Amino acid sequence: MPKMKTKSGAKKRFKVTGTGKVMVAQAGKRHGMIKRTNKFIRQARGTMVLSDQDARIIKKHFLPNA
Repeated sequence: MPKMKTKSGAKKRFKVTGTGKVMVAQAGKRHGMIKRTNKFIRQARGTMVLSDQDARIIKKHFLPNA
């Protein structure tokens, strides 16, 4: 059997912590900042932890070696 490959797009977007949680950047900050409020831009800094249901999908299908 061939080795399972990690999706290269997922490697750039997700990070698995030591406890198994999946960290991801906040959504909605790529473009169109003029229409966003200052409060939204301020609160969308940094990273967040994915929910358990979403993290299970990411680890199973996109990051099988993590």
